[in-house]
Amino acid sequence: MFDAIGRFFAYVNWLLNPIHRLSTSEVYDLIGIAALTDKALYLNLGYWRNADTIEDASEALALEVARAAGMSNADTVLDCGFGFGDQDILWLYYIGPQRIIGLNITSSQVARARERVADAGLSPRIDLREGSATDMPLDDGSVDLVVALESAFHFDTRQRFFGEALRVLRPGGRLVTADILPMPRSDRFLMCLRQRISWYLVASRFNIPPQNAYTIEPYIEKLQAAGFEDVRVESIRDAVYQPLHDYLAANPAFLERQQLLARLLAKMTLRRSAEHVYAGLDYVIATAEKPLSAERAAR
Repeated sequence: MFDAIGRFFAYVNWLLNPIHRLSTSEVYDLIGIAALTDKALYLNLGYWRNADTIEDASEALALEVARAAGMSNADTVLDCGFGFGDQDILWLYYIGPQRIIGLNITSSQVARARERVADAGLSPRIDLREGSATDMPLDDGSVDLVVALESAFHFDTRQRFFGEALRVLRPGGRLVTADILPMPRSDRFLMCLRQRISWYLVASRFNIPPQNAYTIEPYIEKLQAAGFEDVRVESIRDAVYQPLHDYLAANPAFLERQQLLARLLAKMTLRRSAEHVYAGLDYVIATAEKPLSAERAAR
């Protein structure tokens, strides 16, 4: 889609033009395969509780989502926003679910992920499709787990995704998300200003709909309103942003692989503390279950 010069100027326009907006697919077409990991193409920020490298942290986040989901070898899993398919390959190797279906609206990612799954010999059990998480081309009650690993904040809207997830889940099935939310606003003026700027920079560049800009309590309420029960939303931001910031500051070689402008902006960002850069960002893992009976789901 982009040659080298075109990609550079597209980056400039995307990052520095305050009125320019890209669709989610355009954002990820522009980013391409400029992932931070060495061997895989993970795009997630990582779970750093016991990880020392960004590769390990990215895998740890995928496995933490699987753990929260209670993923087993008997499950049919729906992965919404699968990126380049790294987590699907990882889950199949480590856990071995019966089948994984993926939905992704970015054609370039779907094509590359399918190639990687085929190269791994896993096509019979990983079915990656181009499709929307807010209008799922799946039958009612056809999957055991729905997961969205660092993707639900893009969905227009997240609440429509919740409704679709409930529909396609079997009774007793589970929804799990690893998701980025705004922090509750501080009552201190300067901190509140930092939070607003921090959130705006992420939301505006990564196409987060304004309707998705709510904190943990409304997140719980919207899952419950969709019909889910046993809803739990846990912040893990301390195991994401600060250690990622520290790792990138200590390992500049990772930044050298990025596009020039992105690399320069990242280096400027690393001159500021993580408390300032990520002041407005929360990071959660949410779990919710579909009731066993239709009567309970309707309440």
